[in-house]
Amino acid sequence: MNTIALIYMGGTFGCVGTPLAPMPPQDFLPQLQHYAQAAWPIQCFAAANIKDSSACDAADWLELIVQIQHLQQQGIQHFVVIHGTDTLSYAAATLSQFLHRSCHVIFTGSQYPLLNPNGHGLAPDSDAKHNLQYSLETICNVPAGVYVAFDQQLFAGHSTRKQHRNANDAFTGTLIQQNTIDHLPSTAAWQINADHIKKAQQFQIMNWMIMPNRLDYLAQQLAGLKNNSPDCLILQAYGTGNLAVDHAAIAQLQQLKIAGCLNILSSQVPFGKMQQSYAISDWVQQSAIVIDDCQAPAELYAKSLRFYLQYPDCTARYQHWSHQTH
Repeated sequence: MNTIALIYMGGTFGCVGTPLAPMPPQDFLPQLQHYAQAAWPIQCFAAANIKDSSACDAADWLELIVQIQHLQQQGIQHFVVIHGTDTLSYAAATLSQFLHRSCHVIFTGSQYPLLNPNGHGLAPDSDAKHNLQYSLETICNVPAGVYVAFDQQLFAGHSTRKQHRNANDAFTGTLIQQNTIDHLPSTAAWQINADHIKKAQQFQIMNWMIMPNRLDYLAQQLAGLKNNSPDCLILQAYGTGNLAVDHAAIAQLQQLKIAGCLNILSSQVPFGKMQQSYAISDWVQQSAIVIDDCQAPAELYAKSLRFYLQYPDCTARYQHWSHQTH
């Protein structure tokens, strides 16, 4: 029978008390094992880094990949990861970029704790137990890949975004219908090592949502990054990617590229494809910027991280951006 590795990475799911605070893993894991009833044998594990998900970063998720790959070497191929909801979509998208379809992974979490405030017994009316049971029931019935399970729905891991602050149906994304899912062949994963994790700790990404402002202010703001350029700068424009710029702003983008920054043009509008069919976007074709081709902000983050680790310099990242998908 397939063994399921249940990996606990923190979040509201494992909190207790008033106000909520994480229960120590050594106390929580035995209770998690007790309430995780499934048709397959389960082994519970603590993640290498257990923390509030708002504090997670790329290195945490790469260390999770290392843990999963070590367990794969022991013959385990099915994983349910309990993660805080704040960055759950980023975690799932990152694992999608690096694990591909090399194993079966479902991320889940909850809006409310699994246990009651004193930490002994289930919390009444919590979504935690339902999300856990749905994930365990589903993990051995889906093809290899990375998914998010929440509120009795299953989503493609690279596509999700949190859509509600406290409702049970907290996530949206590409919905997976299990009876129509394509059984694609397995694909090899990146073998993450200590060098990848060390480099990821230095990864700097910025996301600027453009607001109505004087045209020349954008150039001034970009110039402010000159002495501390990020590895990646996302400019969230309007509509299909419409952004008004002047020659000074274009020059600053070119300087950022020279400094090693991957400039990405995205949109504040969550759905629909990016396109530059308006005259205002003519500048994009000749400028130091690439176009967001991802389904969700988390996927754009994960792809940017992968390019940062995969290619040795910014020139290569620009050259390959439009030729590779996750």
